[in-house]
Amino acid sequence: MSHDYELIRFTLRVRTPAQALPRLQQALAEALEGVELVGCWLSEIGPQNTVALLRRFASPAIKAAERSRVLEAADGFGIGEWILEQHIDDYRLFPFLEPLAPGAHGPFYELREYDLVPSGLAPTLAGWRKAVGPRTAPGYSAVFAAFYATSGRVPRYLHIWPYATLEQRLEVRTRAVHDGVWPPENSAPQLQKMNSVVYLPAGFSPLQ
Repeated sequence: MSHDYELIRFTLRVRTPAQALPRLQQALAEALEGVELVGCWLSEIGPQNTVALLRRFASPAIKAAERSRVLEAADGFGIGEWILEQHIDDYRLFPFLEPLAPGAHGPFYELREYDLVPSGLAPTLAGWRKAVGPRTAPGYSAVFAAFYATSGRVPRYLHIWPYATLEQRLEVRTRAVHDGVWPPENSAPQLQKMNSVVYLPAGFSPLQ
């Protein structure tokens, strides 16, 4: 597999996710060979009725072919009747990170996204390379992965953190700051805006 990912976010009509998710699961089975479903989540804290879908591609060519297939289909994800908004963003994995394997790491997943200053990506990568080991050491918590955007508003980056409970999230984050292992060195000057949403996994998500 390459380091190419996409994050698709659907905003659905109120009270329709329970109907939409089984249809989405069926439609995802139609993806081309070489398209890997990494995770699928429904928002719990933040904008409601939002589904986040993370997929990985075997190659840039597979990614382009799958994107064309979806966009040219009448209803590429099987949930068109309930979609209010649909966004597809392209991401590349931080080169020094290996994502967590599929399995139960949550159930709470926080997706944090930052807009960076124009020169901010290189310092951000350097800071993460140095700090992510201590931040994810025993006694703190794992990160699923981090990615930088290759489309849309750039530069920006996305990091995904699983937690067993919201209490664990607060405790670990507070302690990591207190201990000086987080945030990464020289990170604040690179940041412009941020967005954070906490999700719970769909029943069919490889990440639970």
